[in-house]
Amino acid sequence: MMDIAFTDPHATEKMKAQEALYNVIDPELFVNVIDLGLIYDLDFGEEAAINVTMTLSTPHCPMGEAITNGVRNALELIFPDRKVTIYLTFDPPWSFEMLTEEGRTQLGV
Repeated sequence: MMDIAFTDPHATEKMKAQEALYNVIDPELFVNVIDLGLIYDLDFGEEAAINVTMTLSTPHCPMGEAITNGVRNALELIFPDRKVTIYLTFDPPWSFEMLTEEGRTQLGV
């Protein structure tokens, strides 16, 4: 799960972004991308950009494009002045250990 340090100069933006990403639901698992642990990092370091490092539950996730488009759309909606770039990574690969407690509850694991 993505941790946000209060000492991070972009903590406010990251918390706002995280809140928006709770609304992006994996269409197969019916759990949001935050509780699934798919978002590894949100980088607001560039003035007019948000760089998202994230993963999918599998490298060949059939809903991958829908999920990444959902992330992009959610962030562009609340940060219209920033260009959203998504970097997909599978290092580390996603696993059930990345679920939040809420995600575990929703999936029944």
